[in-house]
Amino acid sequence: MRDSVGDFLSDAANVVGNAASRAVNVIAENPGKTLLVVAGTVATGGLAFVAAPALAAAAGGAGLLGAASTGTAIGTLSGAALTNASLAAIGGGALAAGGGGMAAGTVVIAGAGAVAGAGISTGVVKSVG
Repeated sequence: MRDSVGDFLSDAANVVGNAASRAVNVIAENPGKTLLVVAGTVATGGLAFVAAPALAAAAGGAGLLGAASTGTAIGTLSGAALTNASLAAIGGGALAAGGGGMAAGTVVIAGAGAVAGAGISTGVVKSVG
């Protein structure tokens, strides 16, 4: 049991500091591999950002996203309405309903693409040697 909040915060700061120190060491020891992983992360995140409207519309059109803020099933929409409602649903809902809207949906998709790219490029770099 912790004696105080201060002890908890100190322990948390030590964990974060140690993780950051290890990350810096990995980067310093493997600059080429690090650059490849960063490039893969940026490339896939950027591609996902550009493709976010199409990806969201595909998910919405397949019936994976439920209903729009109007109550209409997203899967029954088409065109810009499908894309916009899908992005908003992925972003936590329409701005008017307290969600993050289409911009947040785009960020979620781009973030997922970047995470996927980081994982894949890390795996490739590790397997190559």
